[in-house]
Amino acid sequence: MELVNQQVAMREDRQLLVITHLSQYLDIITGFGGLVVPLILWLTQKESVVGMNEHGRSVINLQLSLILYIIMGFPLLILLGAGIFLWIFAGIVGMVMPIVNAVRANNGESPSYFGTIRFF
Repeated sequence: MELVNQQVAMREDRQLLVITHLSQYLDIITGFGGLVVPLILWLTQKESVVGMNEHGRSVINLQLSLILYIIMGFPLLILLGAGIFLWIFAGIVGMVMPIVNAVRANNGESPSYFGTIRFF
């Protein structure tokens, strides 16, 4: 049996996009929830919510970039003392950009994360 037309109607759910961006703050509470919760939301809803694939990829790219910046900060701190600047940069980006992009998602705009490495 062959399925010819498998188009799924995608719904527009800006509140879920906003929650995806703001769920990054779970890092403050749990230490790892800011990566796990947006990843689960992205993987389960990317084919049913308009814009979730783009927003979810951006959130995961930011979280992976922040993890990489924090890990790179350890040797830089020990060797040069410059790792503190990388940690400050990661902290500022990690605190400000989710709010900015949650507002952008609520307005129907594309996400834009500063200083993010594109993994996906």
